[in-house]
Formats: sequence, structure tokens, C-alpha cells
Amino acid sequence: MYKAKRRLGLVFFPAFDWAISPTHPEREERLLYTQDQVFEEGILDIEGIREYRPRLASTGDVERVHICVPDVQSRTTESHLIAAGGAIVAAEAVLKGEVDKAFAIIRPPGHHSFRIVHGARGFCNINMEAIMLEYIRRHYGPKRIAIVDTDCHHGDGSQDIYWHDKDTLYISLHQDGRTLFPGTGFLNEFGGPNAFGYTLNLPLPPDTGEEGFLYALEHFILPVLAEFKPDLVINSAGQDNHYTDPITNMRFSAQGYARLNDRLQPDIVVLEGGYSIEGALPYVNAGIILALAGLDYSRVREPDYTPEKVAQSPRVSEYIARLCDESYQAWQQRDTLREEYIRGKKEISRRRRIFYDTEGLMETQQETTRVCHDCGGVTWIDSRTDQGRHILAIFIPRDACPRCQEEGHALFESSQTIDYPDGVFLQDRLEDKLFKK
Repeated sequence: MYKAKRRLGLVFFPAFDWAISPTHPEREERLLYTQDQVFEEGILDIEGIREYRPRLASTGDVERVHICVPDVQSRTTESHLIAAGGAIVAAEAVLKGEVDKAFAIIRPPGHHSFRIVHGARGFCNINMEAIMLEYIRRHYGPKRIAIVDTDCHHGDGSQDIYWHDKDTLYISLHQDGRTLFPGTGFLNEFGGPNAFGYTLNLPLPPDTGEEGFLYALEHFILPVLAEFKPDLVINSAGQDNHYTDPITNMRFSAQGYARLNDRLQPDIVVLEGGYSIEGALPYVNAGIILALAGLDYSRVREPDYTPEKVAQSPRVSEYIARLCDESYQAWQQRDTLREEYIRGKKEISRRRRIFYDTEGLMETQQETTRVCHDCGGVTWIDSRTDQGRHILAIFIPRDACPRCQEEGHALFESSQTIDYPDGVFLQDRLEDKLFKK
């Protein structure tokens, strides 16, 4: 019998009863061809590859990461909770030692979901990877975790959630935000004052080919990971860099995705985007599965593949080499750069406008973080939407020092609901509780 070199857990949740609309790219049949391919190729018959059933994530699992306005039930469906629960099941299979690696092939996606959730954006309501990560830390202890986001769109939600957390290294390589939603993910987005340098973005030019992605992996991502020394590596596995994807402009292939996972060796892979549902996803997912299991993926090939479709120009190659060099130098200088950034400051604020493209809603955030040398720092956000909602959200980090926790609770007690008609929220990750008034 064919046997996997590494034990692999698979979680399927195609969400055949959920779609944004019947004609939307994120619709019911998105994973239909992938599921057929896995069954027809007999992948689940390979010794060492095991399928797990997803389960529902709880309200507490979601509230550990998000402040949903007005509540979790209003911003999620059962499909969202099962997708998040599927990611948790994948993680538990690895953490319990039942398998060496796991791949959660789930939908809806989640990496555009911020800490505060007023609705759906970028096809995402809640952040599956973040819910999984914080479940891991709550139930399996503190861990240094790296997220490598290979979706073609910048994972602005994951970046937001881990902006102040230096125990979570977030690396995203994506199509340049000047040419694609959500319009963010540039080199100067480098992390908050207490985790400066632990958010790393590599905005790749349109028409980046196989060579460019693998160059970035070898010359930037792997060296950074070797220095960060994570306990776990998560691949936030968007597959919309594929050369057939209808909403992006890149030139990656199933072979490329398989080679990337073969070299990266993530512990857990969670599916994000990817909308070439017949021409790409079945082959990309099969390639990733074989690579994770340590099996031969050299024959995984799209029917229309030619080397020309994944080639890139010399100009793109030179640009990516400069980008990797500049980003790696910034990573190595992160401590010095942080001292310059926080010098003489007790608090650091930023003002942002966040567009919910799925909802047609604009949110304005005024965020302030206490500069702290002992933890991620208490953060508070005044959040308003153009549909009239207005809240105050206070975040006490998982590693909070006594002073930051005390200041967070004091701010919650002193804030008046007359000033924030849609609620004052306090997320205390140290106590694993969400308070609201």
C-alpha cells in the first residue's frame, strides 16, 4: 500500500449551503472540484493520510479574537463557525500528536477580518487562522507562531489582529496593494510600537511568476523564520496567485504551490482564497497535500500548463530581489528601528478608514496603544461606521503586564455608554473574557 512519509490530517468543509450570492466567486461549488479530485485520485486511501470531521467553534472561541458588533450571532452563520471549528480540529490533530501536519480545506475564508467586526469584507466575516491560533494558546500553552500568508490579497485582517503581538510573526507575500484589494500590505507596515518588526509585507508586482515566489521564499521568508524560531508555522494558503485565477494577475502554478509547501514545511495549512475553481484549485490542493505528506508531486500538472504561463520578466526578477533585500535588512534592524519609533512617547495613535466591500460600509478607527516594554500594551479603539454605529473597544493583550491590565479595566469602568451608543467592549485576553456594557 502507498504510504505517506509524514502523517497528514485533512479537514474538509466545502460549505455547500453557503454563498455570498449565486454568481459570486465565493459560492457553493468553489471546493466541489477539489473534493472530487481528492476522492478520484484515492488520496484518502493512502496510508498515513486521515480525514477529520469539522466541528462548531464556540462563541467564546470567536470572542477570544474578535469584538463583533453587536454580537457574534449577528455577524456569523453556522458555516462560519464550522469553518473556524475545522481549523481548530486540524490544529488539535497536530498538537495531540495524531498527525505530523494538517490541512484545513475550508470555506468561507477569514484573513480580511479585523479585531472589530461590523460585517463582511473581502468575503470574510471572522478570521479562521486567528481563532485557531488563540485556541491553541489557550489550550496548549504559550507558543511562538509564524503565519506565512500566501494569498494573492494582503491579509490585512490577520495583520490587524497580530499588529501588537511579537510572539506572532506575520509574513505576507501578495500582489502589490496599488493594484489589488485591499490596497494595503507595504514595507512600512511593520507592526505596532510593542511588536515593531513582527509584521512583514512583501508586495509583489503583477505578473510575478514561479521564479519570483520561490526566490522570496528562499531569500526572505526562510531566513527570517530561521531567526524567529517559531514553535509552529501556519500557511494561510490563498491559491489566487494561480495563473488562471479570474480576479488577480499572477503566474503561480500547482507545482509552485507544492514546492513552496515542500520547502516551507508548515505544521498547519488553512485554505484562504482562490477562485479558479475548476482550472486551479483541484491541482493546487492535490499538490499541497502530496507535498505535506512527503509524497511525489512531480506529476501534478494543470491540463493547460505551459512554462510560458508561469514565466516572469527580468524586470520583475530584479524588483523582487531588491524588495527581499530591503525587507530582510529592515527585519534585522527591527530593534533599532523600534527605539527610534517609540523614543519619547508614552502612547502611539493611528487613524484608519476600513472599507467593508461586501457590505458597502466604511469604518473609521482612532486607535491608541500604550508604549510598554513588558507586554503588547493595552490598546483602545474608537470605532464609527458611516451607517451610524459607534463603539469603544479596549484590548488587553494575552501577555499583559499588571499595569496594562489595570489601565484597560479602569478605562472600561470610566467610559460612558452615552458616549458610545452601540457599546463599550473590553476584551481581556489574560482572563479570556469579553465584557460589554
